[in-house]
Formats: sequence, C-alpha cells, structure tokens
Amino acid sequence: MKRAKLITEPASGAGYLLQGFKLALQPGVRRFILIPLLINFLLFGAAFGFLLTQLGGWIDYWLSYLPTWMEWLSYLLWPLITISILVTFSYFFSMVANWVAAPFNGLLSEYLESRLTGEQAPDTSMGALIKDIPRVFRREWQKLWYYLPKALGLLILLWIPGIGQTIGPVLWFLFSAWMMSIQYSDYPFDNHKVPFHNMRKALREQKGTSISFGSLTMLFAMIPFVNLIIMPIAVCGATAMWVDKFRHRVL
Repeated sequence: MKRAKLITEPASGAGYLLQGFKLALQPGVRRFILIPLLINFLLFGAAFGFLLTQLGGWIDYWLSYLPTWMEWLSYLLWPLITISILVTFSYFFSMVANWVAAPFNGLLSEYLESRLTGEQAPDTSMGALIKDIPRVFRREWQKLWYYLPKALGLLILLWIPGIGQTIGPVLWFLFSAWMMSIQYSDYPFDNHKVPFHNMRKALREQKGTSISFGSLTMLFAMIPFVNLIIMPIAVCGATAMWVDKFRHRVL
C-alpha cells in the first residue's frame, strides 16, 4: 500500500510518536483532536495535581518496608520508586481518559488513515460515531481484562521487600510501555475489525518498534503539561505506524 507523502516514514516506534506531533497539526486533522484534548486536560490536570501533593508521603511509607540492612539503598531507590508511581498513575489515568475518549480517538485514527493512504475519507457524522460506540467499548473491555491480571501480579511483586523496590519499577515501566503501544495502536486495528489477539500478535512481531513507541509515549505521559496533549498525538503516531508497519500485513 503506497502511503501519501505527508511526512517521511520514521525509522523507529519513537519516531512515529514524534511524527504524531506534526500529523496532529495537519489541516483537517486538528478538528478531530479537540474533544480528546479537552478530556485529557480535565483528567490529567486533576490527577497530577493530587499526585504532587501525595507523592513524598507515599514514597516514605513504601521505603519503610525495606529491611534494616538495606536502608542504605533508600537514596538510590527514591528515583526508581518515583518513576514507578508516575508510570502507574500515567497509565491508569491514560486508560481512564482513553475509555472516555475512545469513540473520538477511533474517529481521529480513521480520518488520519484516509489522509495518509489517499483513500476516501470515512463517514465522520455523529450518527456513525454513535453506531460505533458499543463495539469501541467492547474493545476497551478486552484491553482492560488483558491488563488487570498482569498488573495485579506486578503489584504483588512491588510489595516484596528488596526485590519489589528494585526490579519492580523497571518491570512496571516495560509493561506500561507495552500497554501504551497496545492502547493507541488498537484504534487503527479496531477500525478494520482486526481481532484483539491478532493485533497483539502483530505488535509482538514488531516488538522493538512497539516498545519504543510505547516507552516514549509513557515518558511524555509522565511530564506535566506534555501529558495533557499526549493522547491525540499518540493516536496520530500509532495510526502512522499502522499504515507503514501493519496495514499491509493484516488486511
């Protein structure tokens, strides 16, 4: 499938996210990002305002579980635990925001794909949006049930003294990066009715691209103010990645 030359093809998954910033500003695309942006502003603004007031107390409480002979690690573990908490909050509130904005994100991905491929634009009427809501929310449930058991296992690991405070944050970040890739890549896959299992298989076949896309998305989601705009940008980047890396493989 030949791609319309709006922007050159990136060399990595992280490059696709950076491309998403440019794609979001393309004429005709900007009108589709207004509602996702508003949803992200409201949810992330409230979430991170609360987090900043509680973060120090939570970390001190968590470090109190360290055995006495490991107390010297406290200074090294502070940044790791901080990152772990930020990753957890970033993914959780991204998930909530994506639930609320899912129909609009799907519409954004669908329209942008038509621009990138040069194909006819889809029906973007309110009636088409409402018709797709049940299918879109079923897909969000699938992502949630995929996420929960793995997140629970990692949460248990985090409470194991010593191991949880050292290995746990790294595993949390990698898992959250994978989930970020799944979350945003799923919009173009779902628009073409690709089953959830097949979508995950395709992402695993391009694991380096998928993880680098999800990792940079997660890092931006942890940065105040940047996290307010990351959702529609990630949808744009994931759609470009779908067109270049996956569309011809699964359709």
